[in-house]
Amino acid sequence: MHINDWLPTTAKEVKQRGWDDLDVILFSGDAYIDHPSFGAAVIGRIIEAEGLNVAIVPQPNWRDDLRDFKKLGKPNLFFGVTSGSMDSMVNHYTANKRLRSDDAYTPGGKAGFRPDYATLVYTKILKELFPDTPVIIGGIEASLRRVTHYDYWQNHLSPGILASTQADLLVYGMGEKPLKEILRLLNKGVPFHSLKNIPQTAYLHNHEEVPTSKTWKDLKLFSHEECLKDKVKYAKNFRHVEEESNRWQAARLIQAVGTQQVVINPPYPPMSSKELDASFDLPFTRLPHPKYNKKGNIPAFEMIKFSVNMHRGCFGGCSFCTISAHQGKFIASRSEKSILKEVKQIINMPDFKGYISDLGGPSANMYKMQGKDLKICERCARPSCIFPNICTNLNTNHQPMTDIYQKVNRMGGIKKAFVGSGVRYDMLYNKMASTKEQESHKKYTRELISHHVSGRLKVAPEHTSNDVLKLMRKPNFKLFYKFKADFDEINKSHNLKQQIIPYFISSHPGSKIEDMANLAVETKKLDFKLEQVQDFTPTPMTVATVIFYSGIHPYTLKETYTAKSKHDKQNQRIFLFWYKPEYKTKIESLLKQSNQHELVNQLFTKEKKEIYFSKKKSINPSNRKNKNQSKRRR
Repeated sequence: MHINDWLPTTAKEVKQRGWDDLDVILFSGDAYIDHPSFGAAVIGRIIEAEGLNVAIVPQPNWRDDLRDFKKLGKPNLFFGVTSGSMDSMVNHYTANKRLRSDDAYTPGGKAGFRPDYATLVYTKILKELFPDTPVIIGGIEASLRRVTHYDYWQNHLSPGILASTQADLLVYGMGEKPLKEILRLLNKGVPFHSLKNIPQTAYLHNHEEVPTSKTWKDLKLFSHEECLKDKVKYAKNFRHVEEESNRWQAARLIQAVGTQQVVINPPYPPMSSKELDASFDLPFTRLPHPKYNKKGNIPAFEMIKFSVNMHRGCFGGCSFCTISAHQGKFIASRSEKSILKEVKQIINMPDFKGYISDLGGPSANMYKMQGKDLKICERCARPSCIFPNICTNLNTNHQPMTDIYQKVNRMGGIKKAFVGSGVRYDMLYNKMASTKEQESHKKYTRELISHHVSGRLKVAPEHTSNDVLKLMRKPNFKLFYKFKADFDEINKSHNLKQQIIPYFISSHPGSKIEDMANLAVETKKLDFKLEQVQDFTPTPMTVATVIFYSGIHPYTLKETYTAKSKHDKQNQRIFLFWYKPEYKTKIESLLKQSNQHELVNQLFTKEKKEIYFSKKKSINPSNRKNKNQSKRRR
């Protein structure tokens, strides 16, 4: 390959292309990996496909004389800014606010190559250096901070990120469609300051009243200042934001911040398969930029380079997860042709050994799923299509996934195609589904377990307490028992020795000491010794985070207990590791204080033979459920 196969990152590379100037310059907190799983690369390739000159400045140095921000000069149209594929604060800190020693999106996994609040830092620098050039912000960090939000790391409410950065435009969610419309209008000669009516964008309005929209109805949120004074108003705001994010025909949201107002236009409808295919079919090299060749592997790339993302979005609506807030509730699926084409590209990679690491998506088994009658979906504002029950209008047919799995496994050059993404096992037991759908569930389950598990299958029951699971918008734990029984039966029938890797969360809103103790007892019954666990981390724009800050559930407005202090959180976490001798005395003391003597007996009676699951290194254990941070987002 030639250096010109990648988008330029330096003035020298721009000159090698024969360009005298640039139309757009992108700044990213990630290293530049030219692959469809990394947002900055996708945005750059879309701009290139529109016939414009674009360059990427990956991980600019913000602590020196700012030469990285000056080296490419001033673009003709605008600067684009993203913190990268993850929120920079989640990238930097653990759930206990300890600084991480690594960064999976940097060569060698080295930390320290992006600032805290990277979107804010980059934008402020560009505004100071080039005050007359528009700045568009996007990506996960900007998207989930579009309104007043709780900042866990500073422990206060922050205003929408537009007010903090004074950026000219925010693109939220997956940015292809709004970006193309922005470029179309700018190419027509429309002034940047006139870009006010593009769906899935937000901007600051400096006048007292926002002009009435002829296209959308308006919904005024409580102002940032009102939220600071009243936690209930903050909680009510969140419900409006979540419901409108999940509507097919949403309202325009308006929130006052000081003397300005943040105006958030409704999102675009879900992308069609043709539109999504076009995004994945852009001319990616699928490799990191050559400038990193001698700087060590980039862990995030190593994890996904032999994986295929089949779809986008998630209708699970988990209370602690940001996928639907960013990618949307409605599923956008690639065509089978596009997926198989990408598999062929992977087969031709020089270091490919025959194993696809993941045929999946935000949730592995939602490919091609949508409402049977889309008119019903267009009127629906449910945050989850599968909780508290699976919607009778949802088509849960798993046959399209089963077909693709089988076709990929039959391709020359493929030894095995695994499913590494988490599986929503509750959909496999949909009693309201048609006979055809239920038959597809059985076929999928058998196909998945017998042919597509790389020794360990990831599932996420998250908790065992029904009260906590309801707050999480997760199914009753009894379903996990049923799935495990099927898993064990299929393994036995195929003479396989595979394991389930269950994920659990401690300190989630609603979870108390006795709930964690029961979790420990349940996992002991199942002969699990857990290692794949996490402590709840409040991240912007989730139900659980609203409860954590306000103490109030945004839908019921009822007070809800949450473990907040470091001491209380640690007391919950140790129950996940009840089997470790160093925690026994502490656990016994906590249970006796709560008058839970029977639970002491259940935990510490003579143990049966147990399965030990060793800890696997993950890119971001403190934010595992925020998979939208590393799966094809920006």
